[in-house]
Amino acid sequence: MKYWHSKQFGRGMIASAMAVALMACSAKEQGPNTPVVEAEEPLKFGILAFGDSGYHPNYLKESQYNPPKTTEAEYLDAKQKKWIKSKRPPAEFSAPPSYYVESENTWIEASGLYPTAEAMVSYCESRSCEFSVMLGDNIYPDGATKGVDGKSDEERFDILFSKPFSPLGEGKPDFRIYTTLGNHDWNTSRAGAMAQVEFMENTLPFYMDGISYSVKPPAGNGEVEIFVIDTEVLLSSTTVYEDELNDDGSPVVGTEVKEPEPWTVPQNDAEKNMVAWLDNAMKQSDARWKLVVAHHPIWSTGGTKFTQATALREMLMPTLCRYADVYFAGHEHSLELHEDSCESVLGEGSNLPLLEIISGAAGKQRGVNTAFKAYQDKHHPETKSIWVKGMTWGFAHIQFDGDSATVDMVTTPNDGSATTETVFSHTFERRSNRVIL
Repeated sequence: MKYWHSKQFGRGMIASAMAVALMACSAKEQGPNTPVVEAEEPLKFGILAFGDSGYHPNYLKESQYNPPKTTEAEYLDAKQKKWIKSKRPPAEFSAPPSYYVESENTWIEASGLYPTAEAMVSYCESRSCEFSVMLGDNIYPDGATKGVDGKSDEERFDILFSKPFSPLGEGKPDFRIYTTLGNHDWNTSRAGAMAQVEFMENTLPFYMDGISYSVKPPAGNGEVEIFVIDTEVLLSSTTVYEDELNDDGSPVVGTEVKEPEPWTVPQNDAEKNMVAWLDNAMKQSDARWKLVVAHHPIWSTGGTKFTQATALREMLMPTLCRYADVYFAGHEHSLELHEDSCESVLGEGSNLPLLEIISGAAGKQRGVNTAFKAYQDKHHPETKSIWVKGMTWGFAHIQFDGDSATVDMVTTPNDGSATTETVFSHTFERRSNRVIL
């Protein structure tokens, strides 16, 4: 089975009908080199970004129910101990909402999958939502299994993908959810990861074209291109140390190496050359907006993922700083906005920072480590934390308008009511082809 391939379905449909497509907004996905046609008015469209949605009580790790937390007090105590072990300030402890699993006689963390999906559907009834990006850990905790756990992947995909997210595409023939994999999606085996890829490639409204691909969504009329990379595979090809913090939130110098699962290590030329592919594809792209979609952040404030971020910055920043407008990530179960000045790549003359949108709060909640954030803010002047929020369910919405865009960070409450609240907004400028190199 060829896992890395170029899929023809839904592409290359607009070369001779671009003018009509611009008026009708109904073109299929385009290849990466389709010429940009100037619209008479600035292109306006909105997208959703969500990640880490795949947590559901039907699929639990044994550690979540054994030993059982038979009372909510036991559940809260376990969560508080984990909070303190992660070196988050004890006074800031906040527990995620709980859920009782009768079959296991235990309290566990409640899932935000369905409340967040329902919130996005209702939100898009009054907002422009032309497509979405899905940022990995789509299946939690251990990815598709090909049935080895006694549970069918067909049912798993229905519960975690089709039921919650198909309503987003209802009545919108061109709506797609452009998807990447996360570390949990790879947890069982390569065959399990590829089973998910195959489902996404063949089931609307989802879209994948292997584990790494580029695509021009119809709503962009050739002016928007998405570049999807698999950062779990990227990280397995380099040295990453275990994360550890001192009591004051400062990092401990790493000595213990994170050993990747052998099936995540690059196994063909395309996987081994993913960074080179990304660099060349972005360099050659004629799109006005260039969006990079991944799972692992390059900056975040949870305090438990920073060694991965350090490794990714070394690999990706030369390309991102030169060609990208936005970097999307999940992994941290939080909502965050960060900027990187790109001075490490472009020097002090760089004029437009790179925006990172972290939207990983669609299934589980995680707290911000304010002590680690303070250390990072002080010792890494190249980055700016624009806004961070932990211990919430939610998603991001980005409204594009010509050469600027506004990202709204949207939350939905713990009661599962699926109502929405826009808690922060940030407007930023397109930077690709405008950066001083």
